[in-house]
Amino acid sequence: MAQRGTQLDSSKFCCSICLDLLKDPVTVPCGHSYCMSCIQSCWDGEDQRRIYSCPQCRETFTPRPVLVKNTMLAELVEELKKTELQAAPPDGCYAGPGDVACDVCTGRKLKALKSCLVCLVSYCQQHLQPHYEVVQLKKHKLVEPTVKLQENLCSCHDEVMKIFCRSDQQCICYLCAMDEHKGHDTVSAAAERTKRQKELGENRKKIQQRIQDREKDVKVLQQEVEAINCSADKAVEDSEEIFTQLIRLVEKRRSDVKKQIRSQQKGEASRAEEVQEKLKQEIAELRRKDAELEQLSHTEDHIYFLHSYPSLSRLSESTHFPSTDIHHLTHFQDVTAALTELRNKLQDLLSEEWTKISLTVTEPDVLLPQPEPKTRAEFLRYSCQITLDPNTANNYLALSKGNRKVTSSREQQSYSGHPDRFTNFCQVLSRESLTGRCYWEVEWRGEVSIAVAYQDVCRTRNESLFGGPVAYRVGVYLDHRAGILSFYSVSETMTLLHRVQTTFSQPLHAGFGLYWTGSSAEFCELK
Repeated sequence: MAQRGTQLDSSKFCCSICLDLLKDPVTVPCGHSYCMSCIQSCWDGEDQRRIYSCPQCRETFTPRPVLVKNTMLAELVEELKKTELQAAPPDGCYAGPGDVACDVCTGRKLKALKSCLVCLVSYCQQHLQPHYEVVQLKKHKLVEPTVKLQENLCSCHDEVMKIFCRSDQQCICYLCAMDEHKGHDTVSAAAERTKRQKELGENRKKIQQRIQDREKDVKVLQQEVEAINCSADKAVEDSEEIFTQLIRLVEKRRSDVKKQIRSQQKGEASRAEEVQEKLKQEIAELRRKDAELEQLSHTEDHIYFLHSYPSLSRLSESTHFPSTDIHHLTHFQDVTAALTELRNKLQDLLSEEWTKISLTVTEPDVLLPQPEPKTRAEFLRYSCQITLDPNTANNYLALSKGNRKVTSSREQQSYSGHPDRFTNFCQVLSRESLTGRCYWEVEWRGEVSIAVAYQDVCRTRNESLFGGPVAYRVGVYLDHRAGILSFYSVSETMTLLHRVQTTFSQPLHAGFGLYWTGSSAEFCELK
């Protein structure tokens, strides 16, 4: 019998209640067998009706049958257990960390093959077999193994949730639908799933479309980065070449000036040495004649004196140059002055042009515009050094050393004539032209207007009058590309005074208007 038992399918000896191998098997009057503890627990729940049924065929018994252990069946199960122990599954079949374990297996559990949404139990291949053979179990919903089966149970009634309440947007059981959700808009969970499955499909389409759009954006950005890198490399290469040419030009001019100075020095020195030699010879001749005349003055022979004096007193043609005819060599100092003036002009030009170059280089938001700054620290990232242009200053405005501060004066300043000078109003513009993103702060006293204007603003008519916000320390933010010009009152916080949104067609210049004597305005040093 034991030999035959080893050839039997172990699923034939499973309890249909616990779905495990029979333990202390008993046979009820209809012929079906169960674990003694399983069928007793089942019938304990039917004691009130005093009608007891078979869980498989539903045949009823009255009174409650007396159960006795089926010894033969118990021996078969024990033999089967020994056979299964000898043919234990490989280690890979056992559940490990992260696996869903079979809920029915005792001892070391096997991996679950399926989970049942009706039983709310996960089964290995062996314990799943009844779901493929028993008619009632075949109707159960089997899904891939999951550890979330208990989430399908109602926390209030411990029943499977098969209903969806649209009013409260939650899954409920049939008891919930009859109680606290009574009168609500309810449908089966399957119906709601069908509806939301369609929404899911539409959402997936939107997501996939967005993915495609973002992938295109990524491709565009990648191409832009490559273009930026190529452009930057080309700009660096060109700037190196241009600066090299400038350096070579300056070096050549330095060499030319040096050669000219040395050549002039050599010529002038040679001429001076030649004249110096002639003068020395003349001095020697004069000293000799003076000595002869002195000697003659002491002779007592009157006839000899009268005879010799005419020839000794006669002087040869003089090579003497009066001191007024000798020019001091000051033209080399003139060269130094001329070069100093050139250096100052180059410094001014480089300062003005460097601001333009710097602002052009520091415009990273060509493709991805950045939001307007909010805090002072964010504004300071765009701070720039600005100076005032003396050529634009009204004659009654005095500029400080460094041209960072202007003060209204009663006395006219000794400015040279210039077409850029303001004549009708006491106003002045910055030397630097402003593009890109710039920020600067101004402190002022008296009656002052703080403005931003184009270079070609009128200088002579009333249309040239500046206007500006009223605050003792004003921050000015310019985003030339975005067409944004904002004025802020600067304290612990930035308070917006005025904002302009437009399109700028030219570079801009900072400007001041001072309308009381003694009024002043100054660009602040920002750190």
